[in-house]
Amino acid sequence: MVAAALEPVVRTAGSPRHDLGGRQRLAAADSSHRCPDDRGTRRPRIRGATPQRPPTAGRVPHGQFPRTPVGAPPPALRCGVPWASSAGRVAVLVPCFNEAAAVGDVVDDLRAALPDATVYVYDNASTDGTAAVAAAHGAVVRREPVPGKGNVVRRAFADVDADVYVLVDGDDTYDATAVADLVEVLLSGPYDHVVGARRARTGTAYRPGHAAGNRALNRVVGLVFGADTTDMLSGYRVMSRRFVKTFPARSRGFEVETELTVHATALRVPQVEVPVGFRDRPAGSESKLRTVRDGLRILGWVARLAHSERPLVLHAPLAAVLVAGAALLGSPLAAALLGGLAVATGLVLDGVRRGRQESLRLAYLQLPVPGGPSRPGGPGAPLVGEPLGALAAPRPRVPAGT
Repeated sequence: MVAAALEPVVRTAGSPRHDLGGRQRLAAADSSHRCPDDRGTRRPRIRGATPQRPPTAGRVPHGQFPRTPVGAPPPALRCGVPWASSAGRVAVLVPCFNEAAAVGDVVDDLRAALPDATVYVYDNASTDGTAAVAAAHGAVVRREPVPGKGNVVRRAFADVDADVYVLVDGDDTYDATAVADLVEVLLSGPYDHVVGARRARTGTAYRPGHAAGNRALNRVVGLVFGADTTDMLSGYRVMSRRFVKTFPARSRGFEVETELTVHATALRVPQVEVPVGFRDRPAGSESKLRTVRDGLRILGWVARLAHSERPLVLHAPLAAVLVAGAALLGSPLAAALLGGLAVATGLVLDGVRRGRQESLRLAYLQLPVPGGPSRPGGPGAPLVGEPLGALAAPRPRVPAGT
């Protein structure tokens, strides 16, 4: 597990700052805590000895993250349950654009941490040989010619069929060796959305302005959508099949992390944040995120999502502004008409939102729980189990008089 204690925070999005059971801390280093299956009164925790790893929070040199050789044994079993066997098919999705200097190490670390997973590198029209490097290190290489991370994620979510999905950037800034711990957290919940929240104790791991911009966007999204998050823009996530297959994926660029966060909030899925290490890029790798340009795009996407996911939050202030403006101009009739029109529009859009969310929720419930019962016909097949009638079978008739 991550050396610094894993401190997931259970979040079921809904009302502002709504946490399921409050902040639940899974202190991995304490072997006295109960297993997730234990239904006692204590909060769910993960039992087991923590492998000795160097601290991952803050800025650390690349050599400090252990690079286990490919083919090494999988992580030790926790709570006496072979979690890897319950994970089903694990797909690791690595979006890349000109990451030839970093993607090889990323693929090696991911394959060593999850030997049974399939690592997919999606080359987004790179010109530096990223695809060749990824293929040489054992990744399955696929190409998405339309520029933009959101386009890559949309294509990957549609093309890849798995039970557990890992999404991680190919720039080697995240601790790829922690991926097994993140998958275990997803299965032990079970959760549908696990976010690797970046922890950097110095300012050098983040580019100038990125940390402040991230905090500001976290506050905006928390205020508008009620999402209690500390790292909304993290590119390190583990997701269940039912979360991925109900994700609309409408964004085109770096707004995709915002859309993932809002989707989890709107669908009210169990989700959690786990601190992971964050470091500088390797030599020869350059960030593709433009602070001002992409920050404005993300803000624009927040406004667009607010229009579709929180129409009353958007239209109620608009109605107040229109009424105040018309009143100042001395036209009470116009004020009433404009205010009523804005409120009516918000109510209609809110009804549309409710219907859409109900449809997504029903589709979500048709898919299996992470690590739950297997489906003989594959993840999408109907769940086969004991017939319902067997649970309450009628008693055999007893002849009268006996």
